[in-house]
Amino acid sequence: MRIVALQKEDDKLIQEAARLLVEGFQDNWPEAWPDLPAALSEVQEALAEDKICRAALDEQGQLLGWVGAICTYGGRVWELHPLVVDPRHRKQGIGTKLVRDLEEQVRQRGGITIFIGSDDENNMTSLAGVDLYDNLLGRLREIKNFKDHPYEFYLKLGFQIVGVIPDANGLGKPDILLAKRVVEWKK
Repeated sequence: MRIVALQKEDDKLIQEAARLLVEGFQDNWPEAWPDLPAALSEVQEALAEDKICRAALDEQGQLLGWVGAICTYGGRVWELHPLVVDPRHRKQGIGTKLVRDLEEQVRQRGGITIFIGSDDENNMTSLAGVDLYDNLLGRLREIKNFKDHPYEFYLKLGFQIVGVIPDANGLGKPDILLAKRVVEWKK
């Protein structure tokens, strides 16, 4: 497997990247990219000059997954958006390699932090379906993963939960915020 920059000229890979968004998010976040045109628009946006868009390819050049990032806070912080791995190739380290590559890309551009918002729209964690304004910090400390929510994937990669936006997707449907510093802390 190799990781490369996704190029505007590679129509085949762009179509595959869009297909992966629809397929990869349809079970838990179907409204994110409900169809191919919406997903294609997202991929096209990810290819802008001020963004990062990286693709994992197998030995035959087939797309296994891709990751994007959006520059914020004057280039010091980058939002990881999106990350998707072909469902047939999950749990093989592809997502991990894409995130590690993204960390290096962010460092090379002078970035300090990567953050991600990971929605819980369908009761995948203990933060969903409850009033988070009632004991928010306690609920964050006691978070539980009920249905393979991706926040644990990011924790394994060194990200930390830095907050939550209650009701971001409707009552009881929060957005879990995670972040990771990608440079060494120097006092």
